[in-house]
Amino acid sequence: MKEISENNKGEIILYQASDNQTALEVRFEEETVWLTQAQIAELFGTKRPAITKHLINIYKSGELIENSTCSILEHMGINGIQKYQTQYYNLDVILSVGYRVNSKNATQFRIWANKILKEYLLKGYAIHHRIEKLENKVYSLV
Repeated sequence: MKEISENNKGEIILYQASDNQTALEVRFEEETVWLTQAQIAELFGTKRPAITKHLINIYKSGELIENSTCSILEHMGINGIQKYQTQYYNLDVILSVGYRVNSKNATQFRIWANKILKEYLLKGYAIHHRIEKLENKVYSLV
């Protein structure tokens, strides 16, 4: 597992769902988003044990590799004596869990994710198609 330190330059961003009921502080570092199990549960409107179950199945099935999708943040307790470790999971894990959870929030998430994915795929196809046409015109001129 990678280690995220409190001293790294990761940003903390506030995520506000369209229902205005779900708000999360999200850690953005190494070009991805990082959430704890508790935050993932809050995002999808479920309980932490359900997230734990899905994480176990995701890693056990080989869908994702824990060492590259999970990170540990070490931080000091209030008194500065006790050191705590918190596991964070990246966007790959959040997406995988989102497609497994059965809740209203998770359904809204899947609708949103599918829409975004479809837009990117269609735009990517259209751009690729235009580039092919341009290449064909250039090659026919040569």
